[in-house]
This record gives sequence, structure tokens and C-alpha cells, in this order.
Amino acid sequence: MSDSPVTRGFKGRRGPQGPASRIPPGQHLTTDFPVLSAGPTPPIDLASWSFELQDGDTTLGEWDWDEFNALAQTDVTVDIHCVTTWSKLDTHWQGVTIDTLLEAVGLAEPPGPFTLIHCDGDYTTNVPTEDLVDGKAMIATLYEGEPLVGEHGGPARLLVPHLYFWKSAKWVRSIVFGETDDPGFWEDLGYHIYGDPWREQRYAGD
Repeated sequence: MSDSPVTRGFKGRRGPQGPASRIPPGQHLTTDFPVLSAGPTPPIDLASWSFELQDGDTTLGEWDWDEFNALAQTDVTVDIHCVTTWSKLDTHWQGVTIDTLLEAVGLAEPPGPFTLIHCDGDYTTNVPTEDLVDGKAMIATLYEGEPLVGEHGGPARLLVPHLYFWKSAKWVRSIVFGETDDPGFWEDLGYHIYGDPWREQRYAGD
């Protein structure tokens, strides 16, 4: 990692403080970190890795691995909730917030109300912009103080802990802002368009 400054804490909502009350309806607590992916872990070469912010087809900013890690880092401890019903409490991550990325390209406000996240392995997911900004989300590169391993989305994954964990897309490579809420991979297959674990929004119609 670089010597870039590290700040602490998301501003996104967290559940009540007692462990039981921090587990959303229909979830069970795990101390493991299950590995669930739609396909095999893609091989990723950090020498050719890059990350982009886009407004439609227009590139707002692009960073290689060293440039990305030179950006201001944020350190967070959050609970995560998988749509397959497990929850894991007090997970520790470090990375670059979406706010930091927008600031780096000179934007005081996001360019569109919705985003589509693109990843290696041809995976996509949609997240409303308001769920990514104001300290609610980051591109995470460290988990529990160690580089994020491939099976958990390394070298970099989106982290949006207040939504079901499929929204925290693995192997992330770009965020594309737009005017429409276009469904991603799992959303096209019947998962909920938004995915709030406290409202049990697992599948379309929930």
C-alpha cells in the first residue's frame, strides 16, 4: 500500500448495537466468510489492472493500480448480509470511497442518479447513486488488514454494506453513471432491483 492518508468510518446506516438486533430478518449469524460467485475467479494482472469512473460513454477518470492506491484511504468496520441468509458482523475493510473518486475527478456532485457497476468475469450490478455517496460505499482493496484475495473479489471489490452483499460486486473495474436504473446480472435473473436486507428484498416482488 501507499502512504496515502487513512480516515475511519462510513456514514451509512448501521443496525442497533446489540449483536442479535444487528441481524436482519431471515438471516443467521456466521463467523465464516462463505465464497459465492456466479463463475470462476478470473485471473487478474495488477500490471494491467485499471479502474474507471464513467458518465455514460464518457470517461471521467481512470487509475492504474499504483495510482488508485495512492488516493486517500478509508478504514471501516461494518456488518455484511448475503442474500443466501448469512450475516457476518464487524468486518474490517480499507479502500477508496466513491466520494474520494468523485473528488479526484473534480466533481462536487455525481453526474447521474443511477449506476451500473462493471466487473471482470462479465458481471454487472446496479446501485442507485445515492447509495454510493456521502460515505456509504467504497472500492475495497484490503480485508482484515490484508490484500483482498481473489475468491473474495480481490484485488478490488465494491463495498455497499447496507445492501445485500451481491451488490458489493467482486472484481470491480468501472462505475458507469446514467439516467436509468438498468438491471445487472442477478437482477436480470430475478433478484430484487434494490436489495435492502432489512426489508428482505431478495427477489423481484419482495
